[in-house]
Amino acid sequence: MNYRHAFHAGNFADVVKHAILTRLVDYLKLKDKAFRVIDTHAGAGVYNLSSDAAQRTGEWLGGIGRLRDAQLPAPAAAQLAPYLQTVVAANPQEKFTHYPGSPLIVRHLLRKQDRLTAIELHPQDAHRLAGLFAGDHQVRVIELDGWLALGAHLPPKEKRGLVMVDPPFEQPGEFDRLLQGLVKAHRRWPGGICALWYPVKDRQAVAEFAHGLRQSGIPKILDIRFSVRPPSAEPRLDGTGMVVINPPFTLESELRSILPALHRVLAETPGGEWTLEWLAKDTAGA
Repeated sequence: MNYRHAFHAGNFADVVKHAILTRLVDYLKLKDKAFRVIDTHAGAGVYNLSSDAAQRTGEWLGGIGRLRDAQLPAPAAAQLAPYLQTVVAANPQEKFTHYPGSPLIVRHLLRKQDRLTAIELHPQDAHRLAGLFAGDHQVRVIELDGWLALGAHLPPKEKRGLVMVDPPFEQPGEFDRLLQGLVKAHRRWPGGICALWYPVKDRQAVAEFAHGLRQSGIPKILDIRFSVRPPSAEPRLDGTGMVVINPPFTLESELRSILPALHRVLAETPGGEWTLEWLAKDTAGA
């Protein structure tokens, strides 16, 4: 599948992914010490929902289009507030026209001591990303294959932070690259938080990916899945997944509040579901 950000900006997968991302960044902010977020497949940074790409799919209507005016239970509303505030910040006018990508969401959340490295290989997207953050000393934009960053840019000098891996799934073998990249990243930075997004479409590939993670030897792996409908007869994006390595101790309990609230808003049929599964859990260090 081709998951170029512009075609799918603001859909249900983005909502779930970015809600988790904001919880991870907010956790890092609990300590005064600076941190760095490294976004390996950063995209263009912000997306016009009236563009040809967004209009061609209209997926945002079933994602952020549903969520932004939804009534949520109090705990979930409080936990989702930082994410929804980043969406509001991307639309300073009253009209809802733009959706922020992960680098713009992260930038909105950073304190003055924190930093963002945003990496993008696609020349046009990298150019737009550089323009978006021109003159911003807290953001470094690099035109580079994001998979290389998992070696060359880890660990960051701050020694605290998060790696966000959100590949476009344009080529075969992306799950293998995810697994290999994760093992490399963890070897170089065993204490860092890594968040890896994946599509739930080819369920055999997802199952093999999960098996590979279990066999990787990495001690703390939380697998988060969220589907809006049951598996389709023909392969399609029925769900979204995110693997978090070294998840904050607060994340699981927060997601048990956030995910059911999101599911009530975003599910298309009663057959969808959400799950949290520890693929590896270091109980000795808990």
